[in-house]
Amino acid sequence: MSNLDRQAALAVCGGRGFVVAEPVRELLSPRRVQLGESTEVRRLLPNLGRRMVGAWAFVDHYGPDDIADEPGMQVPPHPHMGLQTVSWLHEGEVLHRDSTGSLQTIRPRELGLMTSGRAISHSEESPRPHARFLHGAQLWVALPDAHRQVEPHFQHHADLPLVTAPGLTATVILGSLDGAVSPGTTYSPLVGADLALRSGTETNLPLDPDFEYAVLSMSGEAHVDGVPVLPGSMLYLGCGRTELPLRAVSDAGLMLLGGEPFEEEIVMWWNFVGRTDEEIRQAREEWMTGDRFGEVKGYDGARLDAPEVPATQLRARGRVR
Repeated sequence: MSNLDRQAALAVCGGRGFVVAEPVRELLSPRRVQLGESTEVRRLLPNLGRRMVGAWAFVDHYGPDDIADEPGMQVPPHPHMGLQTVSWLHEGEVLHRDSTGSLQTIRPRELGLMTSGRAISHSEESPRPHARFLHGAQLWVALPDAHRQVEPHFQHHADLPLVTAPGLTATVILGSLDGAVSPGTTYSPLVGADLALRSGTETNLPLDPDFEYAVLSMSGEAHVDGVPVLPGSMLYLGCGRTELPLRAVSDAGLMLLGGEPFEEEIVMWWNFVGRTDEEIRQAREEWMTGDRFGEVKGYDGARLDAPEVPATQLRARGRVR
């Protein structure tokens, strides 16, 4: 999914200076952003108070939206570099096309994982016809410097490993959880998991104390380490935890995101992750005038133009001048 913000700002993310090295309970409120004609998303990362969680650098939650009489998701071809996109659905379907020739319909609790590497472009749209409801999350993972020039590729995994306990089913989207390992390719130590809790469930989820974590609420009402987390909000948990207490007030859906704190400082703007503002400006120019990002074939419509890069200048390691 794209960042369609026409006033996109250069954001400095990553680095140990932003990491909380102990357990905390920091509730993050979303910013509402219009995505296309009929989809509004709740943006949790980057957030005014929190830029990244491990390598997770971008989190949008959308729906559930009734799109029976609407076009649904319609995101024209647009570019990415330096990141992976993770498409995750609870309801509906999304048709993915990209410049490597991938064409894939992503369905609920199937992993759509696109690694942009040095450069890729893609589109996302609700199929025609499409299901009545659309509900999901779109997430980005920043690639470390050693891997951000990899060849672009797309992976689709319909069968993902599960971790179960009484009243809990955890689907491992990326990385590993309690010994279960996702088949999705990762480039830094991290975890992403979908947690389905039955009403009345109380359980403890095992965690890695070296990771920092956050929990996104998708549906229902659950208490995470004693804090009520309602749909569309996210609780940042810091580091140093070996387990996470969960209690479901109703049937609830959560997403657990975590990873080793991202050592490198990055510059994130629009749909690009780089290390300097010069990289970002060059990428924008090559999207507008060159062929670096390839062509998305089969999409019925024009591709997305990039906004202007703001005048703010950033040093090579991402610090504001």
